[in-house]
Amino acid sequence: FIIHFIVDYLFAIPLFIAPSWFLPLFGFTVIDPVTARLVAAALFAVGGISLLSRKEPVKVYNSLLKLKIIWSGSAILGSLLSLWQGASALLWPVVLIFTVFCGIWSYYFWRLR
Repeated sequence: FIIHFIVDYLFAIPLFIAPSWFLPLFGFTVIDPVTARLVAAALFAVGGISLLSRKEPVKVYNSLLKLKIIWSGSAILGSLLSLWQGASALLWPVVLIFTVFCGIWSYYFWRLR
């Protein structure tokens, strides 16, 4: 959960503060700063709850794993759809990161059952 917090905040901070500078690094040419900051807010929330709940009981941990699996799975599907519709190939590393996290969270979810 701590690694997830770090990764989320590494992306959320520049996305929140300077979306017009940060998003072109991933091949984005059209930038809506409001939408970018809403995505950053989601990253702050999901990453932040990871840090704050790292010592909670298994029941809380399991619920958070479900949230993270749904979130990462929908992020993967949305990113793949965007790639299919012509998004920059620079989006592939994002798909890979979400896939790795989704796999890790799914593993722990099934292990705790």
